[in-house]
Amino acid sequence: MRRLAAATLAITTVLDLGATAVTADAAPTSPSVSTASAPYIVVLNDTADARALAPAQASRFGFDVGHVYTAALQGYSATMTPAVAEALEALPAVRWVQQDRAVSTDAQTTPTGINRANADASPTAAINGVDQRVNVDVAVIDTGADLTHPELNIYSAGAKNCSVGAINANDLNGHGTHVSGTIGAIDNGNGVVGMAPGARIWPVKVLTDAGSGLNSDVICGIDYVTAHASQIEVANMSLGGAGSDDGNCGNTNQDAMHKAICRSVAAGITYAVAAGNDSEDASNSTPAAYDEVITVSALSDFNGLPGGGAPSTCRSDVDDTFADYSNYGSDVDIIAPGTCINSTWMLGGYNTISGTSMASPHVAGAAALYKSTHPTATPAAVKAALQAAGTLDWNNTDDGDNTKERLLDVTTY
Repeated sequence: MRRLAAATLAITTVLDLGATAVTADAAPTSPSVSTASAPYIVVLNDTADARALAPAQASRFGFDVGHVYTAALQGYSATMTPAVAEALEALPAVRWVQQDRAVSTDAQTTPTGINRANADASPTAAINGVDQRVNVDVAVIDTGADLTHPELNIYSAGAKNCSVGAINANDLNGHGTHVSGTIGAIDNGNGVVGMAPGARIWPVKVLTDAGSGLNSDVICGIDYVTAHASQIEVANMSLGGAGSDDGNCGNTNQDAMHKAICRSVAAGITYAVAAGNDSEDASNSTPAAYDEVITVSALSDFNGLPGGGAPSTCRSDVDDTFADYSNYGSDVDIIAPGTCINSTWMLGGYNTISGTSMASPHVAGAAALYKSTHPTATPAAVKAALQAAGTLDWNNTDDGDNTKERLLDVTTY
């Protein structure tokens, strides 16, 4: 897809016709012209000057020139009859003439997670291959994001670097870019599409390009997001570390990150966070343990459809079941697809990876959809709405607590 785009750019940069002096081929008498014109491409000898020959041949045979090529090859495009094409091909300066053919970019794909959460049925997401962007701002507190990825609506003025040693919020790890694509990859017929297509992404880099960081860096990101609470509606944190919830916004157990989260949520920002990938109780990990956020566990789904039975793809697990790596427990608020998720990647690319880090942005995107139509909804109201709309249509397995969380479903959003 991007290779096609690059090829197009290479062609359009050589359209300047340049010098107008001509040395025309000695041409035979103009042939009888049929009325059945069609588009053609005329390839000239490598030593020919297309800038000169294209207008000369067009004048002689009576057709209009389209593109003129002088870098990748010497030649031009034009609409002409088959008889004219045959006459041109007989000229000594012409190597060959071929009929033009239609090309297109690779079709946009709907990742399995977007399909399983029914974003393709959401009237607000309106996924149809036409770029109509969801008017919501989402902060991605992560490794940053690819600031120039063509599938992301990056709000460059909102980019923030809190990671010591990095020079800006650009992502050279891939994780934050992947999260960003699941939230809001643009619905433009190319690449992949996100839950809330075209949502404005605020990249907040708190982790290094090796994917690690300190709580102090994360708090810097939360602080930045909170300072912009008048603009940012949703934040995603697909990260975690050791810790627990004291039930008192960190004031009892001196947890500065919890205190920061509480203040940020009170300012109106809805947080979606990853439950963690340790196959243990999420109460042992923060921010997953915090009551003020939406903690998301991961579903393994390999075909985007309920019912199970699909073969595994990028990793071994059972289709339509609780992911074997996902954390569980009473702190989990909702489950979303997290296994073998295809999304955007650093350096303009795409990648398929797994984890509760991939489940959380599905919920962040869902929160963005809800906020776009319920702009005054509080974070608690957003969480309640997502849970109420969730479905139990997935195959429960023993995830450590025998509790079947509701599966994210945005059909009615």
